[in-house]
Amino acid sequence: MTDLLIPFQFPFMQNGFLIVTLIAPAAALLSCFLVLKGWALLGDATSHAVLPGVVLAYMAGIPLLIGAFLAGLVCALATGVIGDNSRVKRDTVMGVVFSGMFGVGIVLYTQIDSALHLDHILFGDMLGVQSADLWTAGAISGAVTLGLMAFWRDILAHAFDPVQARMIGLRVGLIHYGLLVALSATVVAMLSSVGIILAVAYLIAPGAIAFLLVRSFGAMLVASVVVALLAGLTGTYAAFWLDAAPAPTIVLVLTGMFLLALAGRRIRQPG
Repeated sequence: MTDLLIPFQFPFMQNGFLIVTLIAPAAALLSCFLVLKGWALLGDATSHAVLPGVVLAYMAGIPLLIGAFLAGLVCALATGVIGDNSRVKRDTVMGVVFSGMFGVGIVLYTQIDSALHLDHILFGDMLGVQSADLWTAGAISGAVTLGLMAFWRDILAHAFDPVQARMIGLRVGLIHYGLLVALSATVVAMLSSVGIILAVAYLIAPGAIAFLLVRSFGAMLVASVVVALLAGLTGTYAAFWLDAAPAPTIVLVLTGMFLLALAGRRIRQPG
């Protein structure tokens, strides 16, 4: 029994458990709205698009999180503007914008000589997070969580029917772009832990799993947070014994949970 508690005795593991606990609520709540609105690809696009912002921030000598946030916001806004003013479907625009920005980031990275580790940016470094990373992730995640919980009914109305939401007096534009800002901020909060590439799993899987498990949106919000916390803590714990990177292990746990939820849904509703 004592051996099972060994991972909790190491400070780097304690930080790993803490960082996933901090980022899980915001990512999980946001994933519900992304799944509901069909914005799953936008989460993927935004997480990839922060790379050029990180590199440019490093070159300019400013905090990397500022560059990441601005780049993610530019990607989200550009996708919306192009999608609203062209005949090209929004998912196609997302693919073009995020792949273009990701390519720019890779090219910029190869042109500089730095101590910036690309692996840590892409895949995260959960076991190497410092106190500053924990404070930053906690502050951003807390702000996003409070914002989503305070306005979830308005966001839900906008997600189901923007036209009806406008008719009842909701500020649809503010809700739309506020959600994009929350998305970019959440990606930034996850930058030091799960990294750019794997952040998309946290932005989609908890909401998708909760959607399969419950029937009401309120319950979906609660279930998604439970799923994200359970997957994060379980994946981090398992990674210690498997001698594997925590972030990919968490993604595998989320994938397994999704498959189990899908199988359970098919058993309950075989037709």
